[in-house]
Amino acid sequence: MSKRLRELFAQRRAEGRALFMPYVTAGYPSPAETVDILLALQAGGGDAIEYGIPFTDPMADGATVQHANEVALRAGVKVTDCFRFLEEARSRGLTVPVMFMCYYNSVLALGEDRAAELAAKAGADGFIVVDLPPEEASSFVAACRAHGLSFVPLVAPTTSDERIEKLAAVADAFLYCVSVTGTTGQRKQLPPELPTFLERIRAHTDLPLGVGFGISTREHVEQVSRIADAAIVGSAIIAAIDAAAPGMAAQGVREYVEDVSGQRQEGEEGSRSG
Repeated sequence: MSKRLRELFAQRRAEGRALFMPYVTAGYPSPAETVDILLALQAGGGDAIEYGIPFTDPMADGATVQHANEVALRAGVKVTDCFRFLEEARSRGLTVPVMFMCYYNSVLALGEDRAAELAAKAGADGFIVVDLPPEEASSFVAACRAHGLSFVPLVAPTTSDERIEKLAAVADAFLYCVSVTGTTGQRKQLPPELPTFLERIRAHTDLPLGVGFGISTREHVEQVSRIADAAIVGSAIIAAIDAAAPGMAAQGVREYVEDVSGQRQEGEEGSRSG
């Protein structure tokens, strides 16, 4: 398991704060900008990063993230490039935990142990494998643990109580709670049944809960932070990249993350009080 990730969740719980966890697709909008964007996510207020490995059929993702995957793949980004980008980002000062978000074919193409080994060497903290159910995950979970990585399962609103217990037994850092039934993408408001969904999960585990899918605004982050341990923002980060001028993606990402994470507001209040 990732010691860095577990310690971060424990620290934030002690402080009464939730993590802000932004997502970005490796290689989008270009391989040359990926490392700068990872560093911008941290500089803007990201406590941890969900780092997507581009895939040809990202079935859990909506149109925004699908497009990012397509662009990265057209640029020739491979799984090993994703590891290389992270390794470079670490060498340039990236210190926050990083979770690879991927589909199982990306792991299988390298081999489970090799994928875990390379990810750990690059400085990753674990994997979120969207389409790998716990019944078939034992060998990869073992590979992750052998290399000091966490394996993070996903829990959906349709997940049964019995299955939540199975997922929690596989996890060692946190559970990724999918806020809605459907794909990733920005939404105007969070589902009103989200607190009840999280309460149902907490009845089966003491692990931290991260909430993703549909979170895009500062208000969403604040709502999630009151009831969960991490707010995960994805499609809105990609949209911030799309809105940036050519060559300015990292700056656009940092400004967006500062706003939605609350870091800019906190910094302004500190300036006024000083």
